[in-house]
Amino acid sequence: MISGVGFPLLESFADTFPFTMFPLEEITNSYRDQHPHNILYNILSGRESGSINNKLKHNAVAYNCHCEQKRTVCLKDPKVTCKVASSVLVKTIRFVRSLPSFSQLSSQDQSSLLTHCWVLLFVLGLAQEKIMFEVTDAPNSSILRQILLGPGLAEKDSDQPTLAGVHKLRACLHQLWNLDLSPKEYAYLKGALLFNPAVQGLSASLFIEGLQQEAQRALQEVLHVLHPEDTARFGHILLAASTIHAVSHSLVTELFFKPLIGNANMLHLLTEMLFMQ
Repeated sequence: MISGVGFPLLESFADTFPFTMFPLEEITNSYRDQHPHNILYNILSGRESGSINNKLKHNAVAYNCHCEQKRTVCLKDPKVTCKVASSVLVKTIRFVRSLPSFSQLSSQDQSSLLTHCWVLLFVLGLAQEKIMFEVTDAPNSSILRQILLGPGLAEKDSDQPTLAGVHKLRACLHQLWNLDLSPKEYAYLKGALLFNPAVQGLSASLFIEGLQQEAQRALQEVLHVLHPEDTARFGHILLAASTIHAVSHSLVTELFFKPLIGNANMLHLLTEMLFMQ
């Protein structure tokens, strides 16, 4: 049991909240001669069955090969999934607020740490509760639209969830599920991710570094008790946790919370949840 920095509460929290832990005809020769590469005209004119149809087929193949992962997506069942995600977020904030060592920090340091790591902790929460979700194409996502927009997405779509982003998130979840972490392992891992001394602007970075080291030692002690024969487990856990950094804040916000909060600022909402009385 770690003393002096409040980590015993991680264990009690894990015990108190045991989680059970997604055909065209040819166009006129004169226009074709003047505009040999105008695919948009060919598409809208409804003509040129031969070469343009082949181009579209080629573009479709290229899309499947190179642009498939750029498809914008949304939750297939947002009403249910967003409710579950909100519950995970509430438990995440409750966990953070329950740590005496965290509450000893200045409000600015608390806010900075939460802003930096809330996605990491949220993904761990999804993994711990074994949350699964399905996605579908966003209403404006289509092969034709991708062709017309060119290689990049429209500016207004730049923050929209993509299939590639969802695959990254699911890969993280599966790595954590494969480890089959216990509630105590999840609790100490969350502590190790929360107390990150590398966050910019911290006023108590040395103290926070000590808290991170204590959390890591506590995790190692738990592993020694639960998995004494698996000497590589600690490294595997840290490796799995490191993959969460590939999951963007915008993906999590847009996919799980935008249907509920609309244009509200997610970080403002998190701060309100953290400091509410």
